[in-house]
Amino acid sequence: MLKTPYEFWIGIRYAGLTRSRGRGKRRDGFVSFVAGSSMAGIALGVAALIVVMSVMNGFQVQVRDRMLSVIPHIQVFQADADAVSGLQRWQEMADLALENPNVVGASAFVSSSGMLSRADTLRGVEIRGIDPANEHQVSELPEQMLYGDLNSLQKGSFNIVLGRYLANMLDAYVGDTVILMAPQGSVNPSGFSPRMRQFTVSGIFSSDHYEYDSSMAFVSVEDAAVLFRDKGLAGARLKIKDMLAAQEVAQQLTISMPPGVLVRDWTQDNRTWFAAVKAEKRMMFLILSLIVAVAAFNLLSSLVMAVKDKRSDIAILRTLGVSPFSIAKVFLVQGSLIGIIGTLLGVGFGCLIAYNIDVIIPAIEGLFGIQFLDPSIYFISQLPSVPVPEDIVIVAVVSLCLSLLATLYPSIRASRLQPAEVLRHD
Repeated sequence: MLKTPYEFWIGIRYAGLTRSRGRGKRRDGFVSFVAGSSMAGIALGVAALIVVMSVMNGFQVQVRDRMLSVIPHIQVFQADADAVSGLQRWQEMADLALENPNVVGASAFVSSSGMLSRADTLRGVEIRGIDPANEHQVSELPEQMLYGDLNSLQKGSFNIVLGRYLANMLDAYVGDTVILMAPQGSVNPSGFSPRMRQFTVSGIFSSDHYEYDSSMAFVSVEDAAVLFRDKGLAGARLKIKDMLAAQEVAQQLTISMPPGVLVRDWTQDNRTWFAAVKAEKRMMFLILSLIVAVAAFNLLSSLVMAVKDKRSDIAILRTLGVSPFSIAKVFLVQGSLIGIIGTLLGVGFGCLIAYNIDVIIPAIEGLFGIQFLDPSIYFISQLPSVPVPEDIVIVAVVSLCLSLLATLYPSIRASRLQPAEVLRHD
């Protein structure tokens, strides 16, 4: 039967996890208080890291989901073809894409940019030609309609669906008319004349994403092909089972598609945004790691204090034949226990908050009569939280590593104490 080493029991006592008796009780109590403060600092630092990382993940997921409710997961198009010829091949490209088991939906599209004009207001917009009969297969646009009907975008109707904020900028409502100016046109003696067409506003949508609600408009795919016949992308919009696997699926489709067909996933169109979010998350992790680092320095200070306080005990143990390595193990055990317990408490407390933040925040707002995110200013009025197990593991490992590093110097210092010098002065 294996026996627990005596270094472990001594380390537990020095860490303040057992009660002392006798004349050293008061002195041990002070050391235990310092050790407990270090443990609390580590726990708070770990909990803060987990909560902040979870909230940042929540914001990223919220924005990503709202973004992908409008834009497609993958676009397949022929870059060297005009809008009319590209639209004629969309079904062929969609059929090839649907052979991939990861693709669950397809619909035709025409995409280009233009200018919308109403009265004295002029706005640059992104025009998307869509097929309302198949749009539900690739996006959530039919469910996002505030006014009007998406099915009004029929061939030859020249109806248009505007984003909520775009409609407010143009002061346009359902039934009003707007002028769409295409970048293509004709050259005449008076100069360049853009191609213009009057459209009737037949609907207004809201994705709760300001960038798209203020700069995107939808028309019939046939009308868009006629308007942007000289330029503009045309092909198939695809929806896949797992949006996070868009890059891998896009690579697979690139191999299966005929020459000249380009495949572009949603991460390519939003690369700048995701790079910014990744950088912010990384910097926030580094900044909040300083809290754990400060707690680790406090742990180092408490262990140095413990070594100084236990000089006589160390000297007595050395005279009894205890090796310097065993002395070092005592303080390694002490520091490790403080770091491990503090980390575990921090992980537990942080996960408790992160998984229940949707209950905790409303309770705090109701108790103090405040509101963290004003719905009139922020599109996300509640703090979202998505704890990721990988992030929690990384935070715990970083905390444990810093705690173990903080124990090395005091342990080495304790092992080098000379018992003769200590007992002579004591």
